[in-house]
Amino acid sequence: MIHEILESNQFIMLVALLLIMSVVVTKFSSRLGVPSLVLFIAVGMLVGSDGLGYIYFDNAEIAQLVGIFALIVILFEGGMQTQWKAIKPVIAPSVTLATLGVILTSTIVGVAAKYVLGISWLEAFLLGSIVGSTDAAAVFAVLKGKNIRNKLEATLEAESGTNDPMAVFLTISFIQVLTMDETNVWGMVGSFFWQMGGGLAIGLLIGYVASFALNRINLDSSGLYPIFALGFAFLTYGASSLIQASGLLSVYVAAVLIGNSDLAYRYSILRFHEGFGWMAQILMFILLGLFVYPSEIFTWDVIVDGLFIALVLIFIARPAATFLSLIFFKFNIKEKLFLSWAGLRGAVPIVLAIFPLLTDVENSQLMFNVVFFIVIISTLLQGSTITWVAEKFKLVSESKTNPIHSLELISIGKANVELMEYDVNEKNLVVGQTLETMELPNKALINAIIRDGEVITPYGQTTIKAGDTLYIMVTKKVKKEVKEMLEAVAEEEVEEVKEEKNYNEKNRA
Repeated sequence: MIHEILESNQFIMLVALLLIMSVVVTKFSSRLGVPSLVLFIAVGMLVGSDGLGYIYFDNAEIAQLVGIFALIVILFEGGMQTQWKAIKPVIAPSVTLATLGVILTSTIVGVAAKYVLGISWLEAFLLGSIVGSTDAAAVFAVLKGKNIRNKLEATLEAESGTNDPMAVFLTISFIQVLTMDETNVWGMVGSFFWQMGGGLAIGLLIGYVASFALNRINLDSSGLYPIFALGFAFLTYGASSLIQASGLLSVYVAAVLIGNSDLAYRYSILRFHEGFGWMAQILMFILLGLFVYPSEIFTWDVIVDGLFIALVLIFIARPAATFLSLIFFKFNIKEKLFLSWAGLRGAVPIVLAIFPLLTDVENSQLMFNVVFFIVIISTLLQGSTITWVAEKFKLVSESKTNPIHSLELISIGKANVELMEYDVNEKNLVVGQTLETMELPNKALINAIIRDGEVITPYGQTTIKAGDTLYIMVTKKVKKEVKEMLEAVAEEEVEEVKEEKNYNEKNRA
C-alpha cells in the first residue's frame, strides 16, 4: 500500500516537472525560432523508454484517444478565435485546398512513397493520405502572434480547420481496402459527402444552441461558463460521431459560430480555452513523443527515405496542389508560394498514422516511423521560417496589438451584469461626444477608457476619441441597445458603404 502511494506521488511530481518544463520550453522556442510542438515532442522522447527511461508507454489506443481529445480542444479554441469576417471572403479557396488540395498532395506523396519505400500502391497511397492534410494544431500555434497578412492567415486557418475530414476519409478508405475482402467504392464516396454534410449540419445546430444557452442561462459563477462551452465542444464531436459524420469539422464549425456570437463572459471563455488549448497541445505532443522510439525513428533508412518523401511533400506536392487548387482564385504568385510553404504537418498525421497500427496493416510500423519523421522535418523547416518567408515576400501586415486589455470582473454572481469592451473608430457617431452628451441607457456605465495604452478615469467632460477602447458595465437587457448606439455611423458613411458595395457588385457582374 505504501509502495503504491509513493509511486503515485512520484508520478504526480513527474507530471508537475513535465508541465513546468514544457511551459519554459515555449519561452525558448520563440527565441530559438523553433515551433514549441517540436520541443514538446522532444521532452516526451527524453523521458520515454528510449531516453531517460522514466516513463514506458506503448499503448496505441490511449495515444489515439488522447490525440483526438486534444484535437477537439485545440480546434475548438482555434475556431472561437477565428473571425468570421476574415474567413468569409476566403471560404471557397480554403475549402478547395481542404478537398482537392488534400487529394492532389496525397497522390503525389503516394507515388513518391511507392518508389522510395518499395511498398504496395495501396500502402503508398495510405501513407500519402495520412500526411495529405495540414494540421490545425501546428498552424494555429505557429501563426499565433505573427503579422501575416489577414487574407493569407484566414485562408490557412480555415483550410487547416476543414481539411481533416478528407484526410480521415482517405485514410480509413485505404485501410478498409487493405484489410477487407470486399469494398464498395460508391458507398465510400457517399460516406465522404455524408461526413462533410453531417459534420457541417451538426456543427451549425449545436453552435447555435450553445450560443443561445451561454447567453440565456444565468449560472452561479462566471467560471462555469468556459466549462459549459467546453461541454458543447465534446457534445458536438460525440453527436457527429454517432451519425458517422466528421466530428472534427463539426467542432470547428460550432466553435466559429460560438466565437462570433455576442457572448456573455466572452473573454473569460476565450482565456480559459486558450490556456486549456495549450494544456492539450502539451499533453498530446509529449504523449506522442513518449509513444515513439527514437532508436527506430532515427535510423539511416528512415532518415534517408523520410527526408526524401518530406522534400517531395514540401517542394513538389504541396506547391503543385496549392497552385492547381487556387487556379481560379485571386492569389498572386507570392501569395501562392507562401500558402505552399505554410502547409504545416503536425499532430493529425501522427494520430492518423496510429490507425494502421490498430488495424494491423502490413508495414504499418514503417509508415508510422516515416510519417513521424516527415512531421518533424516539416515543422522544423517550414514552421521556423514562416515569418521570414512572409517578410521576404512582403506579405506582413502592420504589427498586431493585443485587443483585450486585462480589465475583468472577478465575480458578479447572479447580478446579470457584464463588462463590455468596444473599440471606437473614426466613423462612429460617439467620436467627439462627452460622457454627459452620450445618451447611454440607465443601466449602462462607462467604467474606464484605454487611450494610447493608458487607462483614463472617465468623468462627465471626458471626450470620446477615435482609437479609444471603452469598458462599459451593462446588464444583459440593455447590451444590444448599447452596442447599436456605439456602432452607429453618420448617414453619409452608410451611403458611401452602399455605393461601394453596388460598385463592386457591378464590377463582378
